[in-house]
This record gives sequence, C-alpha cells and structure tokens, in this order.
Amino acid sequence: MTEENSAPRHVAVIDIGKTNAKVALVDMATLTEIAVRTRPNSVIRDGIYPHADCDALWLFLLESLKALHGEKQIDAISITTHAATAVLLKEDGALAMPVLDYEHNGPDGLTAAYDAVRPPFAETGTPRLPGGLNLGAQLFWQSKAFAELFADVTSILMYPQYWSFRLTGVLASEVTSLGCHTDLWNPAKGDFSSLVDDLGWRGLFAPVRAASDKLGSILPEIVESTGLDPETPVYCGIHDSNASLLPHLLSRKAPFSVVSTGTWVIVMAMGGTLDRLDPSRDTLINVNALGNPVPSARFMGGREYSTLTGDRQVEWTEEDVKAVLQEQIMLLPSVQKGSGPFPDREAEWLNAQDISLAERYIAISFYLALMTATCLDLVGADGPIIVEGPFSKNKIFVSMLSAASERSVISGNKTATGTSIGAALLTKFEKTTVENPASAANEIHENFYNYKKVWFEKVRSKK
Repeated sequence: MTEENSAPRHVAVIDIGKTNAKVALVDMATLTEIAVRTRPNSVIRDGIYPHADCDALWLFLLESLKALHGEKQIDAISITTHAATAVLLKEDGALAMPVLDYEHNGPDGLTAAYDAVRPPFAETGTPRLPGGLNLGAQLFWQSKAFAELFADVTSILMYPQYWSFRLTGVLASEVTSLGCHTDLWNPAKGDFSSLVDDLGWRGLFAPVRAASDKLGSILPEIVESTGLDPETPVYCGIHDSNASLLPHLLSRKAPFSVVSTGTWVIVMAMGGTLDRLDPSRDTLINVNALGNPVPSARFMGGREYSTLTGDRQVEWTEEDVKAVLQEQIMLLPSVQKGSGPFPDREAEWLNAQDISLAERYIAISFYLALMTATCLDLVGADGPIIVEGPFSKNKIFVSMLSAASERSVISGNKTATGTSIGAALLTKFEKTTVENPASAANEIHENFYNYKKVWFEKVRSKK
C-alpha cells in the first residue's frame, strides 16, 4: 500500500465515558459510525478506594474489536476517554494501585496540605475542584495515603494513553488530558507545571506525544484475541471533549464554540477570552489537540439530566412548551452542587406545583440550556455554537440556548456523540477537510426571550 493510499478506511474508536464505554467503528469516507458496541462503565466499590473496573473494560474492548472486525476490517484504532483519571503502573506494566474514581472524596482529606503546594490558577488555568476532579489532588492523596504502594510507581499515564499502552506496549503522555483541570500542566509554556517538579514526579511521566501520533502496532496477544492484522496501528488518543472539538478545529475559523454534552457539559470557546476566567465558577483552560489553550467552562449537565428524568423518554407538545413559557415554570441552579457556574447554590423549582411530566421535562431542558448559556458567557464566547452529543437532539434545549445566547446554534453531529468522530480523525489528521454542518437561523418565539430574562433575574436575586 502506498503512502498516499494508506489512510485507514475503518477506524475502531475506543470511547470510555464516565457513564458508558463503547467501541465504535467509524467509516472515514463518510465520517459516520457504522457499528457500535456499548456497556456501562461501572465503579468497583470495594478495595482501598472506589475504582474503575479495568479488567471488565479490557475484556469488553477485546470482544468488541473482534466482533467489529468480523463485520468490517478494522484498519486502525484510536482512543478517547473522560478526564481526571490517571493510571499508576509498576515497572512490569501492571497496576501499582487501582484506577481511582474521580468522584471519590478521599483527596478532600488532604485539602489543606494540597492547597499549600498546588500552583496558582494563573499558571495552570485549573480551578480548585472537589474530590478527585483535580488530577494533581488525586496523585497527591495517593502518594501520601498509600505511600508504600506509590513507591512502586514507575509510570503515570493519562487514561487514553493507558489503553494505547495496553494495545501497543508504548508509554506516552498527551496534552489534552494533561491540560484538563489537572494542576499538572502549564498551558502558556506548553510544559509540566511547577507542581510536577516540586513533588519529583516529572520522571514518572512518559514523553509527551501528539494526540495524532501513531504509537505503534498492536501486540501479538491482541492479534491472537481479536483476529486483527498484526500491523494495525494504534494512535495516541485524546480527551473526549477535545475529540468533540477537533472536527470543528480543523474546519472552522474562530470565533465559534463547541458544547460537548455527556455526563459533563463542556463549553469550549475558540476565540474566547482567557483573561476573564473565574476559577470559583468552574471555568478553566483546556488544551486542544494542536496544543493551544482554549477558555472553557463546565457543569455536570448529563448527570443532572439523569438525576431529574431518570433518563426516561418524555413526549411533549408545543402546547406544553407554551404552558411552561407562559406560566414561568422554572428550575434554578444547581442540581449538582460542588461544580459548575453556581457551585454553592441549592436547586429550586418555581411555579411547579401540579405540573405535568411533559412540562417538567421542558423546564429541565430549559434549565440545562440556560446553564450552558451561562458557561458560554463566562468564557467570552462569540460566533456560532455547535452542540455535540445527546443534547444536540433535544429541540427545546437548542431553542432555549439560541434565545439565551442570542446566537445561532447548530446540532453538530448525526451520531450519538461527536467524540468518536473526532477521535477517528486523529488517524488522518494532516489530510482531513471536515465539512461544516449546515447553519440556519434558529426560529425563536418571543416568549423564549422573556423566559430567559426572568430566569437570569431570578438567579441574580437568589442568595
């Protein structure tokens, strides 16, 4: 196969989200998912702390690769995962400690000690977050609370690069995961932060590679388990929200924003403002696949949606929408405390007595849109807004987001999530022209604008 014809046609994307894991087969000719295998990403609650079930995930990945390869030949493998997760390895490549669940509050027990050593927001663009959401806090806690186990650590890998290591045996680090509210990365310098050197961790991190780097071919044992070609290449991998950003990064000029929706709603503003970020409101600097800083904000919108709806499908009518708008049925922040733009506020319903299930669902969708609009404002976003992931299919979310931001909102993908397509693009990073989604003006009724005005007034007046 010649170099110009060597771009893979079918890419298997390992996509591990906080709630679900999947392996998607992406057709690079059409940039669509043509087959998918999924499973819940469960947390093991026993042992020294709650942790990822890496053994079950690994079996799922191997079984999925084998099954998908039976449908279409897999030509390459790319990887994307959620953030705030590190893997600690011993010299033989085995886990030195379980992979900590970032929602565990163990690191909070050393808050004062960690705060005394962590770098300032001005250096890292990382806000101080609870539990293990700051990866540096995780590592600090593990190194102190389990010092004997931590002494055996020879490598610290970000989560995408752990799976690429399992597939290839090659150790690598990568900036989109290192630069995602970790305290470990200095975006301005493009290097590890002072924390890494102060705590003597630099030697534990593998060389930094580009997300689009081809790390190597699959190991012989993977060939035996899956039937894949021994020369199947594996790419370094990328943080999931940055995977959603990548197709637009390759095709659009700033300013524009991408809203990546999943367990977290992550707002990334290309051409946004870096010098007005407020770390107390969960704004931060992400680092994109090109290594450039991106002003970002976030809240746990997918988790809030699941908490409020039980993930049930709800039928609604335009009459239901009119009722919610006219009666000002509202949900005020925050459903998930401790993060997001209103981390210390208690959720509150207004005018919600005896409302129907449909009206409740609409008000929840409006709440999520208005929280997203708040995040966009916090990062100085401008230009069109592209919504990726499950919320892109929610018509009333899109309508309220357009009203609240007073800008065009585009449903950015036709698949269940934009992360898989973005991760697949790593395999032909230099050769890709991504077609922009169609952009049309959102038709918004005046009552949407009235509703958002009242919602923001209520939020401002709430103590």
